[in-house]
Amino acid sequence: MDFNWKQLQNGSDIRGVALTGIAGQEVNLDTNIVAQLGKAFYHWIKQKNSDTKTIKVAVGMDSRLSGPDLKAAFIEALVNSGAEVLDCDMASTPAMFMTTVTEPYLAHGAVMLTASHLPFNRNGLKFFTPQGGLEKQDIADILAIAEVGNTTDSGKKGTLSEVDFIDVYSKLLVEKIRKEVNSKENYDKPLTGFKLTVDAGNGAGGFYAHRVLEVLGANVSSSQFLEPDGRFPNHVPNPEDGIAMKSICDAVKANNSDLGIIFDTDVDRAAIVDEKGNPINRNELVALSAAIVNEEHPGATVVTDSITSDGLAWFINEELKARHHRFKRGYKNVINEAIRLNEQGEESWLAIETSGHAALKENYFLDDGAYLVTKCIIKMAQLKTDGKSLTSLIEKLPVPAESKEFRINIKAADFKAYGEKVISELGHLAASRNGWELAPNNYEGVRVSISTNGTKGWFLLRLSLHDPVIPLNIESDNEGGVEQIACQLLSFFENFSELDLQSLINR
Repeated sequence: MDFNWKQLQNGSDIRGVALTGIAGQEVNLDTNIVAQLGKAFYHWIKQKNSDTKTIKVAVGMDSRLSGPDLKAAFIEALVNSGAEVLDCDMASTPAMFMTTVTEPYLAHGAVMLTASHLPFNRNGLKFFTPQGGLEKQDIADILAIAEVGNTTDSGKKGTLSEVDFIDVYSKLLVEKIRKEVNSKENYDKPLTGFKLTVDAGNGAGGFYAHRVLEVLGANVSSSQFLEPDGRFPNHVPNPEDGIAMKSICDAVKANNSDLGIIFDTDVDRAAIVDEKGNPINRNELVALSAAIVNEEHPGATVVTDSITSDGLAWFINEELKARHHRFKRGYKNVINEAIRLNEQGEESWLAIETSGHAALKENYFLDDGAYLVTKCIIKMAQLKTDGKSLTSLIEKLPVPAESKEFRINIKAADFKAYGEKVISELGHLAASRNGWELAPNNYEGVRVSISTNGTKGWFLLRLSLHDPVIPLNIESDNEGGVEQIACQLLSFFENFSELDLQSLINR
């Protein structure tokens, strides 16, 4: 097949265009391609389990319009290869991993058809084994097998059975909340009296309202956009999106809810909203998660991505008396770093990105939005008995006066090399400029603390993981500080002709 398979790799996932409808985007993830990927995944996982007679694979999908056809093609390829297939239909990405470690299912591999928060015409595949999500090299290997295309059917067809695994997964969360809230008055329904608003963004997360919270006695009548709809007609299912966050904040305020919950499309990310309608996402969500985990594991290391604030670092290090380890962007990066630290004897129970990806050691280091929200709800119910709210845990978190991200496009053909050159030269400039100080122990790009001309803050310039972009994050402790820092940086960037500076110029 004359096809560029490598174009489908997006880090440790596969992503592609599954439907027409957006100008300039040609379909490169159709049923034929997905069927070949099904054969390749079976072949790859069979190699990993060479002593196993029958390979069991679980397959699920989110609400995307292309999901049913692509899932059917993937499943048919698996069955024809000889696999025992569990069709989990509508599911979440974390739930699909759980099929590999939950009895009696114990799948050798699992696949979730999703493209997270990307537009309706996109789709993709996330792969799991009992050891966790696949790494970049694993994806490259599967694509290489698909490209060669010499996989052969076993000659013996496999089997197909339907499993409502999202119900199994929901019951695991229900029992966790019952056990840990441990309400003496109402063990079975410990959330009675709470009004909780869930926004699933028409993705796969609607189950959490009815199969988890309502079962536990919560009033979820104010929830919105629970029905799966791959057109995403109300807003992008993305906790980082401003419109999406405004929608859930408005719903919490309008309904006087105790808590708001918003998921991304496949529920591996989440954010929450407090009882006053204020968003708890990004640095606030990291701080809250760290505070909850630190009560259980005092002093442990919290691994975050590179764009977390200086205030968050102070909160974790000084207020919680834990250790903040700021690492790289990318949820797999922070997860793998936390695993590495544990292997070296440094206790780490939480790996979390400001995007809402959060993985806990107690939960297989699986980035699971519903599990994180469950931890928050348990703590909310426990605090309620003392008349406190969740936000009381982070009331000492310093909040910057201003914070903004600029995405600077790179026009050069070799965008990675060009971006690295820009970052390197900015590092040299920062080392010699008065009032600028290079951050120690920085693992990504160049991070600089600024204290000059009445402005106190920091900036981080890094290379995007996948796109021809160098994101610039600026944070200031004083009004107007972002503008002042951006002004200083613009004069530097103007020396590079292959940078598109419109985002900075139009700030």
